[in-house]
Amino acid sequence: MSTVIVSQDDLLRYHSLLASLEKRISAMSSELGHPLTYLVKTYGCQLNESDSEKIEGILQSIGLIEAEESAIPDFLFLNTCTIRENADIRLFGNLGAYKINKRQNRDMFIAVCGCMMKQEENVARIKKSFPYVDACFGPSDIHLIPEIIEQKLNQRKRVFSVSEEDYLVEDNFIPVKRKRKFRALVPIMYGCNNFCTYCVVPYTRGRERSRDSKEILKQLKSLAEEGYKEVMLLGQNVNSYGHDRPDEISFAELLERTAQIPGFSRIRFMTSHPKDISEEVIRTMQKYPNIERHLHLPMQSGSSRVLKRMNRHYDQEQYLKTALLFRECLPDATLTTDIIVGFPGETEEDFQETLNVIAKCKFDSAFTFQYSRRPGTKAAEYPDQIPQDVVTERFGRLLELQNDLTFQSNQSMVGKTEEILIEGRSATAPDVLTGRTNSSRLVNFKIPKGIQLDGKEINSDDPNFDADELEGRLCMVKILKAKPYSVEGELERFCE
Repeated sequence: MSTVIVSQDDLLRYHSLLASLEKRISAMSSELGHPLTYLVKTYGCQLNESDSEKIEGILQSIGLIEAEESAIPDFLFLNTCTIRENADIRLFGNLGAYKINKRQNRDMFIAVCGCMMKQEENVARIKKSFPYVDACFGPSDIHLIPEIIEQKLNQRKRVFSVSEEDYLVEDNFIPVKRKRKFRALVPIMYGCNNFCTYCVVPYTRGRERSRDSKEILKQLKSLAEEGYKEVMLLGQNVNSYGHDRPDEISFAELLERTAQIPGFSRIRFMTSHPKDISEEVIRTMQKYPNIERHLHLPMQSGSSRVLKRMNRHYDQEQYLKTALLFRECLPDATLTTDIIVGFPGETEEDFQETLNVIAKCKFDSAFTFQYSRRPGTKAAEYPDQIPQDVVTERFGRLLELQNDLTFQSNQSMVGKTEEILIEGRSATAPDVLTGRTNSSRLVNFKIPKGIQLDGKEINSDDPNFDADELEGRLCMVKILKAKPYSVEGELERFCE
């Protein structure tokens, strides 16, 4: 696969297509007597979320209206993920249900996109078994959506447009529908060059390709002016930003320039790779308080032998050196990680090394996974797969250790007053708000009687309380109670 930078001529043609499609959609809506609607369903990571925001931006720019979640839309887009073992089960299980929708609305447009479409067997299965799917395209083909829709409307034929090339289109040229008031997702690069033996990402998202730093910074300044308090810089491996462009700045410098933009209270980035993160990045985090006091540093295994078989390009010693330097430079920060249990060939001694590293790093939390065999990866062909009962038993021991460390970390917060960025209403209780500290701890809290906001008393127990109005605001919350995966508190005052 090769990287293709989309030209100005192609972008001009793209924008002319948006304009012509908008007229066409308007005429179709008038003929039907109601506006045409869309729905985008997203599976997977923050990069998929960002991709879906672009898909929605394009669909809204041609005049489509977002449908209710329970409604049958005129245009349905399923943005897929292929990281976990059951990804295909989820997709094809859900896809079958839309056959009835298609019968009820024969003109309904159904598209499947995202990482799963970069695997030929998935596209072939859709072609053969799901004839009511109208289009398929890959994660780097989003800018082609206007062409795909026009082709389908004109020819009434199915469109399979999964490119072999890795396109690079500057985000500033594509409409984006931001889903959150408080956080803007900003990809700084796409793809991955690491080829970990358990992972399909290099095959589905292509080679690493960095965006132009001038365009990134222009976009970030615009977002700050729009009032976004939090920005998340995204990439499969943000620390290798610029490595594919000799004339570009480093990730540490990009991070510093982002921190110098007025308006951002929180700057986050994800994901870091232990082989590439530099001391300069950690020192930059130390220097700027608006860079989140949190580092997500996927370890995967604490065994150097297993790490080599995973093709991770670092060993236990290198990982510990980076993790402990971070702890030393930012003692008030949180350190989180990813861990895979039961990788092929993992012995009990290897697993014990993982537990030892966890104990040394004292991770504040961890995303823990049982190894899942992914077709097309090197590890899937390893002969020394671990029996499931052994994997399950080890996974239980790992959870016991990490859950205890996470609870201890949360307990250390009790009695402190922390600045919280409000993310919205809790999913489990209408009178509880949820947000995060500057170290990315999840905080659930209530607003007691007597709290004033904009000269008006506000109380989360009030049945007329509107939590949506508070999304994106900063406030000070006293932490009162630790729970296994979060903390609880009470709002003391708003910061603005």
